[in-house]
Formats: sequence, C-alpha cells, structure tokens
Amino acid sequence: MGQLKYPAGSQPVFSTSVDQKHPLGARGEDIFGRTFRYCLVGAVDLVVGNAIQAAAQQANHQQRTPVAAAIDDDLIDISIGATAITARDYEAGMAVIDTTPGVGYSYPIRTDPGALSSAASVQFTLAAGWDIEIALTTTSRVSLYANPYSRVIQTPVTTLTNVCVGVAIMLLDDADYGWLGTHGCFSTLIDGTPAVANSVSVPAAVAGGVAINSGTLQIVGTMMDTGVDTLNQGVFWTVD
Repeated sequence: MGQLKYPAGSQPVFSTSVDQKHPLGARGEDIFGRTFRYCLVGAVDLVVGNAIQAAAQQANHQQRTPVAAAIDDDLIDISIGATAITARDYEAGMAVIDTTPGVGYSYPIRTDPGALSSAASVQFTLAAGWDIEIALTTTSRVSLYANPYSRVIQTPVTTLTNVCVGVAIMLLDDADYGWLGTHGCFSTLIDGTPAVANSVSVPAAVAGGVAINSGTLQIVGTMMDTGVDTLNQGVFWTVD
C-alpha cells in the first residue's frame, strides 16, 4: 500500500478514498524523503505518471468588488461574475486583496455558501483565527483562488490553465481523494528526448507529459536519465 512516515495514521500512498482523510494539500513524506500532497480529483480520472495541475482558473472570480468590511470582521462578501460557483469551490482556498485599501493581504477561506448562480452575492467565512487586517471598501478588489489541490486535473497540451502541483503516482478516480508526488524521483510521461540532468517543464505537446524546458514554462523537475519519447521515466520532481 505504501506507507508514509508522516502524517501519522495517514491514508496509504497507493490508495484512494471517497471520504476525505486529511486537509487538502496536507504534506506527507516517505522513508526515502520523497514528498506528497493530498488532493481531490476533478471530473476526470488521473493517469499514473501524468503531470497534474490545479483546477482551471476562473477569470470571472477575479478583481471582484467587495462589500465594505471592518477590521476584525471574519467575512468577505463579493458579487461573482458570469461564472457560477459550485458547492465547496473555494473551501480551503484563498481570498487575495489586489487593490487598495487592503492590497497585499491574503485570507484563507474556511467555507463558501455552496452552489450559487452567476452574478450572485457570495459571503465567504475566513478560516478560524483569521480576520480582516485592513478595512475593505468598495474601492478594494478581491480575487478568489481555489485550493490548488482541490479538483486537480491532467495538464493540458500547449497552455496550462493553472499551476502544476505534482504527478499522479497511481490511477485516481474522479472525485476521489489521494496523493500526488511533489518532490523526489517519480515515474513521469516524457515528451521528446530531454538529456539526463535537463530541466523539464509543462505543458508539453502531449497531455500530462513533461518536456525539455523552454522559455517561461513551469519547470517541474530534472531528468534522471536520457529521455525516450512517450515512455514513463524517472524525473526528480521539485514542485514542493
């Protein structure tokens, strides 16, 4: 099953669960020093060895105007744009203040109110112990970010729609909970023939693959042998 050194009593590495056993993003480590992150799979099964990214960004949930909020409030109230929110989209996510007053602050979200239609007014409760530090006004702007380990998906071809967060270490069914590899040697789908010790990045020309780093693409690790196109080979992952 593959046991982790921590967290204690953790869900085994090579297992899936329909019930959540750890907080999303919980970090585990095996006896070899490899690290893992706990995730919830999105609407499509994950393929072992594929690079995995956070759920696609929602542009209509960015730069939103909040209702005025006082210092020490633990709620952020905004109207969302033309994209609806489904239940738990932003649970354990983040509200980032990107326009003054309050610019530069980020607040962990404890709960969202569930499924809501587009253009609805939405009230988010901040995580326990977190309160508004600088009063918000209708001049402030709030951007919402889902937990990066919630509803993860395969990295697409050509253009990422969010940040790569790890590699699938086993087949994970849609809507199940399990672990991603994030640091250390993991079997990974290779696109092209990157040389040993070359940095590899995403996206590649094949969905879920990694390729020799190019330009400003996200580097996810380093080849541990000479790459062979379409094979799964050892990559030393460094996204965590």
